[in-house]
Amino acid sequence: MRQHTIAFVTCMLAAMANPALAQGPAPADPAPSPTASPIKRTVIARADVSVPNREAVVAQVEIAAGATAARHTHPGDEISYFLGGEGELLVDGQPARKLKAGEAFIVPAGVVHAARNPGKEPARLVGVYVVEKGQPLATPAK
Repeated sequence: MRQHTIAFVTCMLAAMANPALAQGPAPADPAPSPTASPIKRTVIARADVSVPNREAVVAQVEIAAGATAARHTHPGDEISYFLGGEGELLVDGQPARKLKAGEAFIVPAGVVHAARNPGKEPARLVGVYVVEKGQPLATPAK
């Protein structure tokens, strides 16, 4: 199972790097609110995986300069690759982790975390989520 997930993530990151290999864009998830959000998540692909009742969602994520993605969880694992800008991953109970282009992180299902962009330009990353079907991609944490 782990090898299949790693192979899937590798293929999806390669597709993101070469738009000619990627499928056409999927609609954004969720629909944008009337007010501008400091976080923009655009779903690029969504497909079933080999685990029953799970799907993989590949998204391009952008965090505005100086913005924070509030504490939240996902109904599955998040595997993300940092494309550019600056970032800090804030996982409950762990020290803040600084991120830059070329680095990746994994957040297990249900783990409360946040992200912050301390820089002066947008932080950009590719997020791959292997999540329960029919659940919201992210849920605010209490």
